[in-house]
Amino acid sequence: MLREQGRAARPVLETAFPDPEAGDGDVIVQVHATSLNYHDVFTTRGMPGIKIVMPAILGLDCAGDIVNVGPGVDGWRCGDRVLVDPRNRLEGGLMGETIHGGLAELCRARAHQLIRIPENVSYVEAAALPCAYGSALRMMYTIGGISKGERVLILGASGGVGVCCVQLAKLAGATVIACAGSPEKLARLKQLGADHTVNYIQSDFVQEVYACYGKPARRGPGTNQGVDVVVNYTGGDTWVKSLRCLRVGGRLLTCGATAGYDPAEDIRFIWTFELKILGSNSWDREDLIQVLKLVESGALKVIVDRTFPLEDAAEALRQIENRDVFGKLVVTP
Repeated sequence: MLREQGRAARPVLETAFPDPEAGDGDVIVQVHATSLNYHDVFTTRGMPGIKIVMPAILGLDCAGDIVNVGPGVDGWRCGDRVLVDPRNRLEGGLMGETIHGGLAELCRARAHQLIRIPENVSYVEAAALPCAYGSALRMMYTIGGISKGERVLILGASGGVGVCCVQLAKLAGATVIACAGSPEKLARLKQLGADHTVNYIQSDFVQEVYACYGKPARRGPGTNQGVDVVVNYTGGDTWVKSLRCLRVGGRLLTCGATAGYDPAEDIRFIWTFELKILGSNSWDREDLIQVLKLVESGALKVIVDRTFPLEDAAEALRQIENRDVFGKLVVTP
């Protein structure tokens, strides 16, 4: 739980909070797993234009068992294994932000947000999906249209969204260049199927792309040099560099800006190379259902770095903030 520490101070994590009660259309979920995302870090810092009412419970993504069914709820019963879609698409709001989230023993959710968990998918796997894997699938498939034979450069490939993007690109038949900041992370990305890896701390990823696929040019053979797609949800000083990697008609996909939302821009690359900048905003319910089916079938692996008990949630959040993670971190009450 977050509690405000004065007007200008950053919120602090606490543990005491009353149990939720089920109102009309609600269920109470006994939480078995909640995954953390960088969005939780943004929530603790405060986000422009979004009012976080304190105290607040973090945790967008949670999975567990229904233990109480409120009036007006049909089709669900106590004992059902459920994943909660964090987005309330009818009344509005986002769990773990403007609505109390899943970083607790019990969580109240609207019945229309529930998705049944297949028997061969664990609570930990299910809880890792919505924010990271749902966003990745929408960006790569629903919006981005990644296809067989394309060359795809993925920045921040070792994070929760990134490890899913690598797998989705390979499932589509693309060639993947994955960027991360340590040899250990690069080795694990290779195991996930990345064809090439780049240590962005030691090397300039633009020059690495040129070495593999040539420098893009507007005429002649150079029109097919570079990569077809860059996945960039970091922003910051990687933005213009990403544009420089794209072939004529290439696509830049983005679903966030963890390193800065107002980067320097060079629109000459956009019009000269006829580039397409495609934004993807979180996920739709259909994206989440599709990603859950891919996990159920075994086609998509849920990469969980570590799990933490609820009492160590603050440490898990610190590791997310320090980017000391490969894949997802999950809290298990």
